[in-house]
Amino acid sequence: MSYSSWFNTHGNKHKKIVDRLKHLSDDEIIKYFRFDNMVQKEPDFCPLYKENKKCHDNDELNCYLCACPNFRFEDDGFEKVENKTLYSKCNINSKDGSQYISSEAIHQNCAGCFVPHSESYIKKYFSRDWFNIMKNVTK
Repeated sequence: MSYSSWFNTHGNKHKKIVDRLKHLSDDEIIKYFRFDNMVQKEPDFCPLYKENKKCHDNDELNCYLCACPNFRFEDDGFEKVENKTLYSKCNINSKDGSQYISSEAIHQNCAGCFVPHSESYIKKYFSRDWFNIMKNVTK
């Protein structure tokens, strides 16, 4: 699955949930997206939920910004780096991020970064329109 395909599919799943919760306040929506609640009420939102597994080892994981507004991707690649194609990167060069490097590709690995998963960060950039928050992730 390409980055773009995942991005669009995920954004549409996110929209359906938020549209269903339109009667809630912004703070209530943010709380709804807490990992423990999402595993119970939205098991199809993330494939890891079926295993009760987190993508980030964080006790207070909030999934509202699954996919980070600081992540950048290009399905055809940004550039060649030492004969490898750079497909994704972190726009803020988070010290907690890393890269997965194969013989042909470089992908951003965000597993160690918690930036978009704290409720204070989510509140700072909150919009009920996930695509609006994520508008800069594509080239």
